[in-house]
Amino acid sequence: MNQKRILETPDAPAAVGHYSQGTTNGQVVFTSGQIALQSDGESITDESITVQTRQCLDNVMAILEEAGANPETILKMKIFLTDVEMYEEMNTVYETYFADEPPARTVFEVGNLPLGADVEIESIATINSNN
Repeated sequence: MNQKRILETPDAPAAVGHYSQGTTNGQVVFTSGQIALQSDGESITDESITVQTRQCLDNVMAILEEAGANPETILKMKIFLTDVEMYEEMNTVYETYFADEPPARTVFEVGNLPLGADVEIESIATINSNN
């Protein structure tokens, strides 16, 4: 029987509310939305969308690694932007993480994000079969 497992890694920021960094059940991994916080919790939400996007993706990757997943096993990404005009700059960074066979993705424009962030990213992935 599959059991839900809570993911926690020091390589990504601790949750800023009542939620976990991520969860797994069986071979499926869900990450919580990640904003531009460094692993020590320091906010870099006042930086450019390029810097924020890179930090969000690094946080997602750290959580996935804790679960035994990696960029190649990501099935779906959800990206939230406070201004759709930031799309191209965000996408340029995103492409460096997923050069070949990118996962499915949805991008939303939203009114506000926590701590004044301009971007938030979450993912759904599978655990590597060799783990």
